[in-house]
Amino acid sequence: MSDSIVADGTAKKLPASAPSIRPAAPRKRRLSQLFGKFLPVLGPVVLFIIWDLVVRAGWIKAILLPTPTATLITLVNGLAGGPLLTDFLVTVWRTLEAFLIAAVIGVPLGVLLGSNERAYRSVEFLIDFFRSTPSSALIPLFLLIFGVSDINKVAIAAFGALLIVLFNSAYGVLNARKQRVMAAKVMGASRWQIFKDVLLWESLQPTFVGLRSAVSMALVIVIVAEMFIGSENGLGHKIIDAQQVLNVREMYAAILAAGALGYALNVVFIVIEKRIVHWSGR
Repeated sequence: MSDSIVADGTAKKLPASAPSIRPAAPRKRRLSQLFGKFLPVLGPVVLFIIWDLVVRAGWIKAILLPTPTATLITLVNGLAGGPLLTDFLVTVWRTLEAFLIAAVIGVPLGVLLGSNERAYRSVEFLIDFFRSTPSSALIPLFLLIFGVSDINKVAIAAFGALLIVLFNSAYGVLNARKQRVMAAKVMGASRWQIFKDVLLWESLQPTFVGLRSAVSMALVIVIVAEMFIGSENGLGHKIIDAQQVLNVREMYAAILAAGALGYALNVVFIVIEKRIVHWSGR
């Protein structure tokens, strides 16, 4: 209770304020943040639980689908120095080779085409045509050109990724914000200054989207090529080889390794994009 002086000079007791309940809000906020951090693993956990229940219930025979525990043990042992590690590294190397070829050629070519709308329109049909054609359908063509070799796998993956990078880079330049281009012209900027200081920066965000899609495409094509083009190593070879001898644990372990690789590459590009194109959307 606290005292207060009234008009007649006497002291009057005032009721104490009610106890604050505000500390509960920060606690709830912390719990919400903690739950948000673990949210990305919720899906995989649910998947593995359902997977385990399906196997234990006998809905799918264990000879066709091993338990998730057995698969994960095989995956860890394989990546810890087993044969799976060699196949994993070979696939990573082929994917990065194909991606680098696509990026080095596709980004500057796409920016140049995008800066000249007539030049882009003249090749737009070819870009869209081959971009819409499944790269796996072109495997026989690349076999005729490069034969059965590692060059074949890298070349077809680079071709598929190149079209994605080229399209997104050109699209970013063509669809740069007209207000910024007009503002640069009003301020007396030359065509080279507009290209260098406006169009290039405006094209970075769609270019990174293209690069992120291209590295995933390169991985998919490399694995498909390793499956169906004569190969002695790689995750695709491991998957198809294990399937033919019904070594399902190694087959599923290789599939999980391929999925983890694709996810890791995607996350890496998201982080790089946020650091470089931090002004995106502003």
